[in-house]
Amino acid sequence: MRKWAGLLLTLSWVAAAQEPPVEWTDLSTGHRVIRLSREGGSASLYFHQNPYTARGDEMVISTPKGLATINLKTRQVEPLVEGRVSSVVVGRKSREVFYRKDNTVYATNLDTRSTREIAKIPPEIHGGSGLSINADETVLAGSGVEGEEPPLPPPQPGKERLQARLDLRLPMQLYTIQIKTGELKAIYHSTDWLNHVQFSPTDPTLLMFCHEGPWHKVDRTWTIRTDGSDLRKIHARTMDMEIAGHEFFSADGKIVWFDLQTPRGKEFWLAGVELATGRKLRYQLERDQWSVHYNVSRDGKLFAGDGGGPQMVAKAKDGQWIYLFHPEKGALRWERLVNMSKHDYRLEPNVTFTPDGKWLVFRSNMHGASQVYAVEVKKA
Repeated sequence: MRKWAGLLLTLSWVAAAQEPPVEWTDLSTGHRVIRLSREGGSASLYFHQNPYTARGDEMVISTPKGLATINLKTRQVEPLVEGRVSSVVVGRKSREVFYRKDNTVYATNLDTRSTREIAKIPPEIHGGSGLSINADETVLAGSGVEGEEPPLPPPQPGKERLQARLDLRLPMQLYTIQIKTGELKAIYHSTDWLNHVQFSPTDPTLLMFCHEGPWHKVDRTWTIRTDGSDLRKIHARTMDMEIAGHEFFSADGKIVWFDLQTPRGKEFWLAGVELATGRKLRYQLERDQWSVHYNVSRDGKLFAGDGGGPQMVAKAKDGQWIYLFHPEKGALRWERLVNMSKHDYRLEPNVTFTPDGKWLVFRSNMHGASQVYAVEVKKA
């Protein structure tokens, strides 16, 4: 009996030792970091998919069991949706989360947990990108491959998988779904690879999407109206090997921001285009401050980046940090918030600002399994 008791005690000590810390001050930066999730395998949403309620009191994350809510004041984690889901986005007004289960789109209320079916995606439309929800929460949008999607050909020497997928020239469409009626309508057809569909946070009829593929071969970022009109290229490449991507809207919907490199892996910028005027904005970054994804605070005064591993495009020598950026005269003054030296960047951190601008939320495997963390913008 004592033998088993001793074994159980030992196992409990091991489990405690493996449990990631709930809160700590990063000794490299002086900023407080907290663990928001409670289960290994949890993750925050993709960087341009809104996870927050309008009041900023809760956010939605994915877990091994489905979806959960986190109360940002109490840090209480509650299950929300069971089962494997995809294309998750939280409405900015209704306190509903929208998502796909297989080919069906649902909405679940964060307060009542009541769920309703929105629409079924026809079987002849599959893959692609979505969902995104418009500013007045009347329309969802996404992209999909039309017809049967053949498997990618076997890898060829010197040919990357992005190029192999682009070369297939599969017929694709951008589609909208009326939330009230479930009506699905194709608004744009193309054999370009259509990806990263995003609605403007303020203009309910404006969609942004990208032409996916090797970034130095595609003019990536485009906008279009929900009726299929006004197709517009946001940024055209100006030199050989220039790349631009991981585009996102400013919170007021007036600017499209993106990672720009002129050329690839040489000069690094956080670039933007003012939609109303076409005016180009650029903030220069050093190699170590390049980030997989950038984001912007709701008041537009601060940017954030999630850094990058040494094998990524910037080949940074010391780039594994969560960064806070202050725009100043064409450049970004940077501040390190979290040491990510133990993070494997095959899992992208996908940094976002909380609605009050006081925290940056990101996902990380720095302690083993993926968890959701937040770092306080103000130094502890």
